[in-house]
Order: sequence, then structure tokens, then C-alpha cells
Amino acid sequence: MASLITPQIFVALGSVEPDLVEPLLAEHQRLIQDPNADELAAADAAIVRAAYRVDRELLDRMPALKVIARTGVGTDLVDVAEANRRGIPVVITPGSNTASVAEGVFAHLLALVKKLSPLTSLVREGRWDQRAGVVVGDLEGFTLGIIGYGRIGRRVARIAEAFDLKVLAYDPYAEIPDPIRCNTVEELLAGSDFTTLHVPLTAENHHLMDAVRIEAMKPGAVLINCSRGGLIDLDAAHAALESGQLSGLGLDVYDPEPPAHHRLFDHENVVLTPHLMGFTRQGMAHTVRDAAKGAVDVLAGRQPAAVAAP
Repeated sequence: MASLITPQIFVALGSVEPDLVEPLLAEHQRLIQDPNADELAAADAAIVRAAYRVDRELLDRMPALKVIARTGVGTDLVDVAEANRRGIPVVITPGSNTASVAEGVFAHLLALVKKLSPLTSLVREGRWDQRAGVVVGDLEGFTLGIIGYGRIGRRVARIAEAFDLKVLAYDPYAEIPDPIRCNTVEELLAGSDFTTLHVPLTAENHHLMDAVRIEAMKPGAVLINCSRGGLIDLDAAHAALESGQLSGLGLDVYDPEPPAHHRLFDHENVVLTPHLMGFTRQGMAHTVRDAAKGAVDVLAGRQPAAVAAP
């Protein structure tokens, strides 16, 4: 007589599309949306969306939990140390939205260089005769500086080739090919027409782009931040937009989120998106599938692709 396999319960903490998860589950595994107290208590795995908090109190309600699978890489709302103390690994999904964020960088860059917002207003308001006064640029032949050469930075560099952009890159922790490698941020800024940030927000990187660094950029440079809020001193950026030192600024991230209104938000050469460049339909599908696969791997005794550091 075949031995019975104990059913395993995956609970979704936050909205998770069942059709992305269920194909990855075995017959004895099932996904529960909106779990009640009993289902939480019996859960073997939790797939956790970005906005959901997993603290000690919640962990106390999930005594059977063997793995937390966080969609994305940010674990600010997950008590990773407490989970690890209880022997619960926290799986993360780096790389699942790499393409989405990299494309978002170029969405911002093209919108700014091609002046899409001012031109939209011009047509909408019937000011066709003023179109010659809007200076529209190109990417071809210019230089894109990439600060942070991890997965997303490398993907940005690959896309840049299609636009015939020259590329410079700076990252003290990554291997960068000699032809594009810069030894300092200042070296990169001096040689770049456009700069994009792809580094974590640490004490060292807070206001990485301050007044001094912005002044070190080429006059009329464009700055894009789809990485982490707090990397740019917004007051310094606003002053640079007013003086023309910056000809464009693209922000997808803020500190805090949602942000309080800042005066630079009203500048015509600013493009703003609400931290959604990595949260595309395809990107979210990838990250949910990767999280589910990581949880399945842990329960099967396999090493998941990526685990959050304690």
C-alpha cells in the first residue's frame, strides 16, 4: 500500500494569480488565497507580495511555516532575522523584473530627450505654431553613464547598444569591461550625457547625486533614477533644472513612498512614475512564478535560486 503524502499548503499573503502558481505545484500541494487563521496555522509556505508585512506576530500565527517566498528583492517589510532564527529561509526573486526596469529607464530617457510631455501639451493646447521652440534630441552618438553594473545595469548597457549609445559604467563591486569602466563616479559623470542609477540605498549612497556631483555632470545632462529613492538630493536637482545644468530628470522611486509633493515635480523637464517600472504585467508574472518555484524547491529539499541574507 502506497504511503500517504501529507498535503502541503501554500498561502498567498497579498494578491497572487493562481494560474501563475498552481502549474508549479505537485498534486499534494495547494494554494490558498486570503487564508483564515486555521489555514495560516497549517501553512507550509507563504508567497508574500511586496506590500505585505511579515513580522514576529504573523510568524507566531504560522507555526508550521517552512519557507517565505518574497516577490522581488526588497525585504524591508519582512523580519528576515526572526524568520532565520526560526529556521525559515526567505526566498527572493532577483532578476525577475530586470528587463522591465531596464526598459523603464529608456521610457524615461526617451520621454525626456524627445520632449514628449511638452510636445503633448503643445498639441493638446493648440499651440502647433510653437513647436519649433521645443528642442528635441536624439540618443544616437551620445554617452550613457550607468552607476551600478549589476543585472539591471548590464541589461541597460545591452539595450543602449541598439540606440548606438556609447556606454560608461561605474561599480566598485562588479566586473566591468575595460573599454567602458570608470574608476570614479566623477569620471563617469564628466563623460556622460545621460546618467542612470542602479545601486542600493545605503548610508554611503544616500544622496549619491548631491549638489557637488550634479555640478560635475555635463551641462544639460539628463539624470534617471529607477533604483531607490534617496539616491538624489531633490533640492539640488531642482536647482540644477532651474539653471539648466540638468535638462531632464526621470524619477520612478522616492523617499519616502508615497512622496510628499516637491517643487521639482512641477518642472516641465521632469518625468515622474509611481515606482511601477518594475511592476509590469510580464515582470510581475515572472516574479510570482520565481517565488513559487523557490518555495517548491525549499519544500522539496532543493536549494532555491536566491535567499535573503539575514
